[in-house]
Amino acid sequence: MKKNKHLDNRSDVAKSWKRCIAWGLDHEYEPAPRAPEAVQREDVERQYRELLSSTEAEVLPYYRNVLSNSRCLILLANQHATVLKSWGDTRITEPRLKPWFQEGANWQEQQCGTNAIGTAIAAGKAIQIQRNEHFLKLHRSIIGSAAPIFDARKQLTGVLSVFSDAYLPQAHTLGMVRLLTQSVENRLLNREFESDHFQITLNTTADNFDSPWSGILVCNDSGQIVASNQRADQLLGTQTADTRLDDLFTTHRNHILGHPEHTAIQLTTRSKVRLSARLKRPSSTRKTPLDKDAGIREPSAQNTPSGFSSLEYGDASVRRCAEQSLKVLNRGVPLLITGETGVGKEVLVKVLHEATQRRDQPLVAVNCAAIPPELVESELFGYEAGAFTGARARGSLGLIRKAHKGILFLDEIGEMPLSAQSRLLRVLQERVVTPVGASESVPVDILLITATNRSPSSSIESGQFRADLYYRINGLCIELPALRNRTDKRNLIEHIYHQHRDPAQSETLSPRVLSALENHPWPGNIRQLVNVLRVAIAIADGEDVQIWHLPTDFLAEFEATASAFADKPARAESFDAAPKNSSKLRDQPENGEHNKLAYTLRVYHQCKGNVSSAAKELSISRNTLYKRLRELGVR
Repeated sequence: MKKNKHLDNRSDVAKSWKRCIAWGLDHEYEPAPRAPEAVQREDVERQYRELLSSTEAEVLPYYRNVLSNSRCLILLANQHATVLKSWGDTRITEPRLKPWFQEGANWQEQQCGTNAIGTAIAAGKAIQIQRNEHFLKLHRSIIGSAAPIFDARKQLTGVLSVFSDAYLPQAHTLGMVRLLTQSVENRLLNREFESDHFQITLNTTADNFDSPWSGILVCNDSGQIVASNQRADQLLGTQTADTRLDDLFTTHRNHILGHPEHTAIQLTTRSKVRLSARLKRPSSTRKTPLDKDAGIREPSAQNTPSGFSSLEYGDASVRRCAEQSLKVLNRGVPLLITGETGVGKEVLVKVLHEATQRRDQPLVAVNCAAIPPELVESELFGYEAGAFTGARARGSLGLIRKAHKGILFLDEIGEMPLSAQSRLLRVLQERVVTPVGASESVPVDILLITATNRSPSSSIESGQFRADLYYRINGLCIELPALRNRTDKRNLIEHIYHQHRDPAQSETLSPRVLSALENHPWPGNIRQLVNVLRVAIAIADGEDVQIWHLPTDFLAEFEATASAFADKPARAESFDAAPKNSSKLRDQPENGEHNKLAYTLRVYHQCKGNVSSAAKELSISRNTLYKRLRELGVR
């Protein structure tokens, strides 16, 4: 794939050179750009206000966090290749090239020959121009990557480009430009239509809605598509302009537009492609109920159940945890979530954020175990410029201040170093943050949620966690149950399967597979369940999921607990036992027929379905193996 893309790029360069020759350009030609007058600059800023502000909102954070240490320059040009704005390091250019990177410079191919901006406009797609691929020798000291920006009507509205005088990784730089361009297009789309139209975000899974690569459909209340981004057309395999939701999906438009906001809905296209979707209603129709006495916004009753419905499917303890958590958070009380790894602590936090009074403010999630101990304080509390060796020249705001007015979620709080714990205690007590290297404190307004899979009391006893901090964060302590203890386990398994299954696969799992999943100990809880089902669905490749499609490590755990299944007749009925006169497995102790069948299945799985290899490994005949596989439902 990379090779094809490279060949396509070279083909576009070759076509551009032919155009330059046809225009009569010479390699030695050195055009001189002119700077615009002040009046013209004001007109440009007024004409391209939305494009400029949307691009700046996407480019500046990315530049500060990712590219600030790179020698590169970012340019925004309009649809006529005229530079509107620049960001970055101007030192990358030779003195004679500086005017080309100033506002008003024009990069049209007719004047500048082959170049990133002009050629991206001519080709209508993202492109990268290496040093010697520039037609004019004047520009052969730089490398340019550019991508066109299209508005909601798929019309060219600008070009975003990155220039460098160093050999940066080609795929990385061009991919970065594509990413930023897609983000700008999505922001333009949102700004134009958010007040009066429905927005439907599409992606292959419900985990990636916030990705710039999500598809976006904009429609009115009758389901008519009025705008979309290019990614939506790619996902749906058709031009969506002037179509209706009923033309695109098998689900009726009223069901789609009536679905609760911020919760995933599974849609199937007319071409049988399964997608995850999320609805956003027009902002003008959203009402903000206020408490008449205190003026405090409360979450609507509609939002709360719809959000909680993604957490549980009949388990009263999970719903009780969610309802109690929401009540205390809306009163400003900190929340401590405990439970084994993978039980869904992060999912609960996201649902609570959407249901609280701070749903429109940031949710900043921090995994304390993922930050090196020596960087915890600077990452959490921020630092002043020059506070330590390697610090950014502009300093850092810090994650706590980024959560100002919103919610700060500290996951794995038990892994936080003691030095950071003492600083965090002061923040929670005084509601101020003192950045590293600073003498003055900054007020912050945060709502705190913490989580841990350790026992807080044992951490306190061992001296790894401060008792005073524990009592500060433990306003309400809830424990999410492990998957093996949930009463809605079967419904949860079926929901996750339905969420990820291929359109051609059965809508329900077979009783045999469902019973195996339901009786599993699930040491990794819901996270493990999702991975097991996704692997099985992928291996089944459109066919109905069977036991032999389950991952090898799952089968090993299944074998280890098979004797436990044998002790539960009601559970074991869905696993047809092998006949008592079956051949004995090689090197396998006789722990019951379930162990025998489980081992047979595991060997068959390891041999990738090769009957001869599996029979040889088991030291049994092919006929005996076929018999056992039939008992398992494999053959």
